[in-house]
Parts: sequence; C-alpha cells; structure tokens
Amino acid sequence: MKTISIIGQKGGTGKTTVTLALAVAAMKAGKTVAVIDLDPQTTATNWFDRRETEDSLTVISCQVARLKFVLETAKKEKVDLILVDTPAKSSEASIEASRVADLVLIPMRPQIYDLETLNAIQDILRITGEPKAFVVINAAPVQGKRHSEAKNVAESLGFKVSDVVLYSRAVYGDAATFGQTVSEYQPDSKADLEVQELYKFTYKLLNK
Repeated sequence: MKTISIIGQKGGTGKTTVTLALAVAAMKAGKTVAVIDLDPQTTATNWFDRRETEDSLTVISCQVARLKFVLETAKKEKVDLILVDTPAKSSEASIEASRVADLVLIPMRPQIYDLETLNAIQDILRITGEPKAFVVINAAPVQGKRHSEAKNVAESLGFKVSDVVLYSRAVYGDAATFGQTVSEYQPDSKADLEVQELYKFTYKLLNK
C-alpha cells in the first residue's frame, strides 16, 4: 500500500481537486483506491455523496487522531493507494498526514498568497522527517509565464516542483457538481491529459 498526502497551509489551493483527480486516475489504472478526508468541511466526502457510480473508489471522513487506525484497516483490506486530503490552516493535520506519507504533494496557485505559505510548509516537512515532497502548480493561467515564475520561486526556497502544471479550467468545478473528476466528465480533454500526466508522475515517484 502506498500513501500520498496532499497538504497546504491555505484554502483554495486545490488540495481536494488534486486529491480526487489522482484518486480517479489511479482507479482507472486498475488500482483499489481510498481517499481519507481529514477536512472538517468534508468537501471530498460531500463529493463522494454526489457520486452515482459504483466502483472501487471510496472516501472516508476521518478525524486526525484516527488517521493511523484507518490506515491500518486499509492495509488489511489490501488497498493499493491511499490519498489523504487535509484541511487548510491546520498544522496538526498536515503534520500527521506528512508523517504517514510515501509522497507529499503541495498544490499551489502561482500567486504571492500561496508562495508565502511555503516557509510554514517547509517547517512541517522538517518536523516530519523530510518526506519525499513536490509542489504542484495548480490553477495556472493558460496564457503567460506565471507558472514558470512560481516554480522558480519555490525552487529557490528549496522545494522540488513537478513539471506537470494543472491549468485554470472551468471543467474542474463542473465535474465536481456531479461527483466526478475531469477524467470522467470530459475524458481526453486538456484537463484530463494534465491529470493523467500528474498521475504518471506520482506513480513513478512511488515506485522508484
């Protein structure tokens, strides 16, 4: 069993969107997948409640203190991939999620408000033993070079940054309305292809 934790110290960076997109991509690749929703707002869980498809994907709403127990159960059930979705501005959740992760992803929009949180995230990663971690530039403008500029800033702070960029596309929100991700709502779209590339990137990192 492999675990990917998606963390951040600010709302609106796209943690849940990235979590669910990767979960569905992994499921489509034949993996048994579970999403652990640590967010008290239960955004991922609410998405799952809207979902009408019966498949091997499940979403579990969980308090931070119960995370290790839920992971033990998932391991016994032979789940292939766990994705842990964390709330904004919760160091406790981010710390616990990072501690159990084989890979940490840090979604970040290419703007100053998100970049300013990287120092706090750096502290969290240091506390949790420097797990393998990558920033993912999310909701980038389709035109311009903001994603490249943000990547340069993150790298200057010592972060590794994924070469896969997720651009700002309305389809992400449209798909969520129906308990879907872009890979289901608009397969073979530009957004879907971006998600597929991100999944391949994470798969390689987990299986090195």
